[in-house]
Amino acid sequence: MKEKIHDLKTWPEVWQDTYIGLKTAEFRKNDRDFKRGHFLNLREWSPITKTYSGYTLLAEIRHIVYGGRFGIPEGYCVMSIKLES
Repeated sequence: MKEKIHDLKTWPEVWQDTYIGLKTAEFRKNDRDFKRGHFLNLREWSPITKTYSGYTLLAEIRHIVYGGRFGIPEGYCVMSIKLES
């Protein structure tokens, strides 16, 4: 059974870079209590049409650094992610 899954909007160019393996981290407002072992359901979303494309990626949070350290603003986090196969 998977841990908690967070649904997140992801703009097309960012979604594509994640899909092809160039992007392996997420910088997000920590308004969902992200934790290592949780999963991100990255849903491709167009800010122009304000619609989802239907494409999704599932990624596990492997490492997380919370804000207030290393130049990350308080209330935000940086997550290292690994796509599920």
